[in-house]
Amino acid sequence: MVHLLSICIMIILSCNKDISKVLPSSEGLPDQESWGVTIILTNEGLIRAKVMSGHLEKYNEKEFIILDSSVFVDFYDLKENHTSTLNSDKAEINEKSNDMLAMGNVIAKSDSGITLFSETLKWLAREEKFITKDSLMITTLDKDTLYGIGFESNADLKNWKILNPSGITGESF
Repeated sequence: MVHLLSICIMIILSCNKDISKVLPSSEGLPDQESWGVTIILTNEGLIRAKVMSGHLEKYNEKEFIILDSSVFVDFYDLKENHTSTLNSDKAEINEKSNDMLAMGNVIAKSDSGITLFSETLKWLAREEKFITKDSLMITTLDKDTLYGIGFESNADLKNWKILNPSGITGESF
């Protein structure tokens, strides 16, 4: 009987060790995960941006969201009129500030005809402006193409500046 009890205790202890080895750690994994998502970013009840992506990972403790599949964003003005769009491979959203960093093949287009191409573009929600420190290219409705490094603009891409412009003009002197 004692021998049988000892065998049962050893089996239970060995099973407990095996279970702890089999179960994966949740450290570093997202708290929530979703596919085919739409996120609405608001300011004082007004829609400022509508963010869509094929995949979302939410990290509660770090208070940020990763969108890593075909990100598309619509931006709106204070009267909730559409102003511009943004496409990128992926993006990160800071849940405290609603700031968003778009990364990979970023294309921002204004409804007025300005198009920006860059590898990264940050949306500062509080200031309602775009910024990047990366190389960029801008095209206009007038078929102008401008290049540079570093960029700042309002959300509708009407008031923008290239911080370090570069390029060659086709005009003769």
